[in-house]
Amino acid sequence: MKSSPSRVEINDLFKNDDPKVVWDKVTAIIRLMNPDYDFKLVYSVFDDVMRLFSGEYPEYLTIRTPYHDLAHTLEVLMCGVRLLHGVHVSGDRINDDEITLVVLSILMHDVGYAQHVGEENGTGAQFTQTHVRRGVEFMQQYFVERKLRADTAAIVSDMIMGTEHTRPFARINFSDDRMHMLGRIVATADIAGQMADRIYLEKLLFLYLEFREAHFGTYQSMFDLLCKTTRFYEMTREKLDGSLGGIYKMLEFHFQDTMGVKRNYYLESIEKNMAYLTKVVSHGEQELSILLKRHGVVEKTFTLEQSA
Repeated sequence: MKSSPSRVEINDLFKNDDPKVVWDKVTAIIRLMNPDYDFKLVYSVFDDVMRLFSGEYPEYLTIRTPYHDLAHTLEVLMCGVRLLHGVHVSGDRINDDEITLVVLSILMHDVGYAQHVGEENGTGAQFTQTHVRRGVEFMQQYFVERKLRADTAAIVSDMIMGTEHTRPFARINFSDDRMHMLGRIVATADIAGQMADRIYLEKLLFLYLEFREAHFGTYQSMFDLLCKTTRFYEMTREKLDGSLGGIYKMLEFHFQDTMGVKRNYYLESIEKNMAYLTKVVSHGEQELSILLKRHGVVEKTFTLEQSA
């Protein structure tokens, strides 16, 4: 009988900042759905997106947004592929085209933060309110240049639009119920992938800097954003269970199949983050650097704030 996962194994689920390690994890999970899946297209796009983030893509600068960074996209990708697999093993079989659509949509869901050569001012966070539209435009041009199918681009456009938090998901006109379900997977992964991150609370300080640069929201300080995140999570849970159809629950099937336990480690990690957030807020702003100490994010945030 398989033993329960160790704490190290559970923590490793959320260590997804190394592109090579993530790609290996992604391919292993996809092969659980189809050992003969053809990775040529998705790997080509993965490689191009990695080059875009690192500043090696023609006519684009390095993506410098501190919150919506490469690690964020990799976290969302891991969550999305695990969710796909969970749906698959639950009995709702996922085919190769559906795998491809979800992976491409997640890889490109935040490319709208990339700055063209000539847009050197700022970090890219100034595009907070337009990054989804910019990302769709980048993706559509990319598909034309690579001579990829126009009908696929149209579906991916809808799925990227589904990650725009200010846009009601129910207003996106997916072509059919199946695409609607895949869109729910992409949007759910974008939420759960980031909120389950072990340093999610610390990285919220980076998010504050992005919002300030974009003149987005009414947050008075980093601490103010933390205080209002509990309400944001309440609204997010309503969305996850409402317009996104509670599809996050399918993660249990993934972990049952791969780790032998029917638990939703993403939801558990999110709830731990929210519980700790309550503690952080109760102690007040003066103790942020004491209570949020992972990866030196607080110190980095203060340095970025002073240099802005």
